[in-house]
Amino acid sequence: MSVQSAQEYYPHGFQNSSATLVEDGAAAAVATVSPGIDVKARFTDDELAVHLDKLRKQHPEFSILPHQPAHAVISQQMTQHIARINAETCLPGEENSFFVGDLGEIDNLHRNWKKHLPRVQPFYAVKCNPNPVVLTRLASMGVNFDCASKLEIETILGLGVAPERIIYANPCKMASFIRYASDKRVLKSTFDNVEELHKIKKFHPDSQLFLRIATDDSTAQCRLSTKYGADLENVCELVATCKELQLNLCGVSFHVGSGANDFSTLYKATRDARWVFDLVQNEFHMQPLTVLDVGGGFQLESFAEAAHVLNMALDEFFPADSSNNVSIIAEPGRYFVASAFTLGANVIAKRKVSPRESMIYINDGVYGNMNCILFDHQEPTPRTLHHAGAFHYFDDESTSATHSSSQQHKVSIWGPTCDGLDCITKEYYMKHDLVVGDWLFFQNLGAYTSSAATAFNGFDQQATIIFIDENGKVLK
Repeated sequence: MSVQSAQEYYPHGFQNSSATLVEDGAAAAVATVSPGIDVKARFTDDELAVHLDKLRKQHPEFSILPHQPAHAVISQQMTQHIARINAETCLPGEENSFFVGDLGEIDNLHRNWKKHLPRVQPFYAVKCNPNPVVLTRLASMGVNFDCASKLEIETILGLGVAPERIIYANPCKMASFIRYASDKRVLKSTFDNVEELHKIKKFHPDSQLFLRIATDDSTAQCRLSTKYGADLENVCELVATCKELQLNLCGVSFHVGSGANDFSTLYKATRDARWVFDLVQNEFHMQPLTVLDVGGGFQLESFAEAAHVLNMALDEFFPADSSNNVSIIAEPGRYFVASAFTLGANVIAKRKVSPRESMIYINDGVYGNMNCILFDHQEPTPRTLHHAGAFHYFDDESTSATHSSSQQHKVSIWGPTCDGLDCITKEYYMKHDLVVGDWLFFQNLGAYTSSAATAFNGFDQQATIIFIDENGKVLK
């Protein structure tokens, strides 16, 4: 076969490669990736950066958040929960931290997804928040599921979800888990190495396989291509192995990382996927690929911009016309649940450092429901919920990251364990001089929080969750 290396023939700048771009008519960039295959792109990398910068200036609505949290009901439920707790007589654990989960917010975000990404079927990343109430709600809305382990697959199937609504999106799987997926007829599966293909051939030869390619996720907070994804220069070997083993290669997947601020990566990764689609059909003469998995990393704050760039890339490289029989799926997690959960935590101790500075200790922390600080690079924002007999949920100025005339009480906030790493914030400024028994709350803590909470040091962090529906009713 005359296929040459992607590094030599793919001059768009994937990873660290570079070459001269060829003009084609209306300034379209042409990348000759192998003999007979031309991937035409509207933008060179430099042109793309300029275009996206213009987009941000032309679309101030990108910064408008699409969510509609039920603040009145959330405040009411937090108030009622705290009012039931008698700090003088409560049993151990009754004053534990707790969540309010807003299912109406999840409904709203799903509608927003369909509005901005109508071609893309979401497969929710179960690891993000595997609460069964959340999973059931998403399933009822037609959302499918991205599972990475036997237990996650078992959980989703246990909800009555059909196996064809699951993608086993872990490129490196245990053999016993592959056999389990085969037994349960979970067919969709990702891979990025030859060794995985031989396992799949042995234990689940009917799999519908997605070749996961690496992306440039250097601007992401949580980078994934350092662990998963095949470089384009290795794609030919993987495709050839699929053909040799007579496996069903049906699509391409990628993930640009979580917390990215450069959405050119979505455009470039979609372009790279187009190259793989063309390679499979034109060079290896295999059946055309039928599914593109654009991965996850979507988050509320930047969703509108990310969706705009992704749609632009899909329209260019995978246009929705009768000749393009390609389905588009994605693996969002935090987008659906982050803003739907609010955490309440009790002040259990205080150490005065100076008249205007204190160390505050609360009953949740980085080993509990704020493990996202360590694992997910999040910075939860503390706000005063209850102080001096009054509730302050709607006081947006109860705390500040910087000193001001309104927020003069400097605090560091610590979790309950005896580990010095259990620090929520080293410096914050409060309007109120908090005391033991007061309550703080933290918004936007639905993603990668309770799913990784531990009982380290003997602190049970399986927080109570009060769920409210779209009508403000509490689920019993």
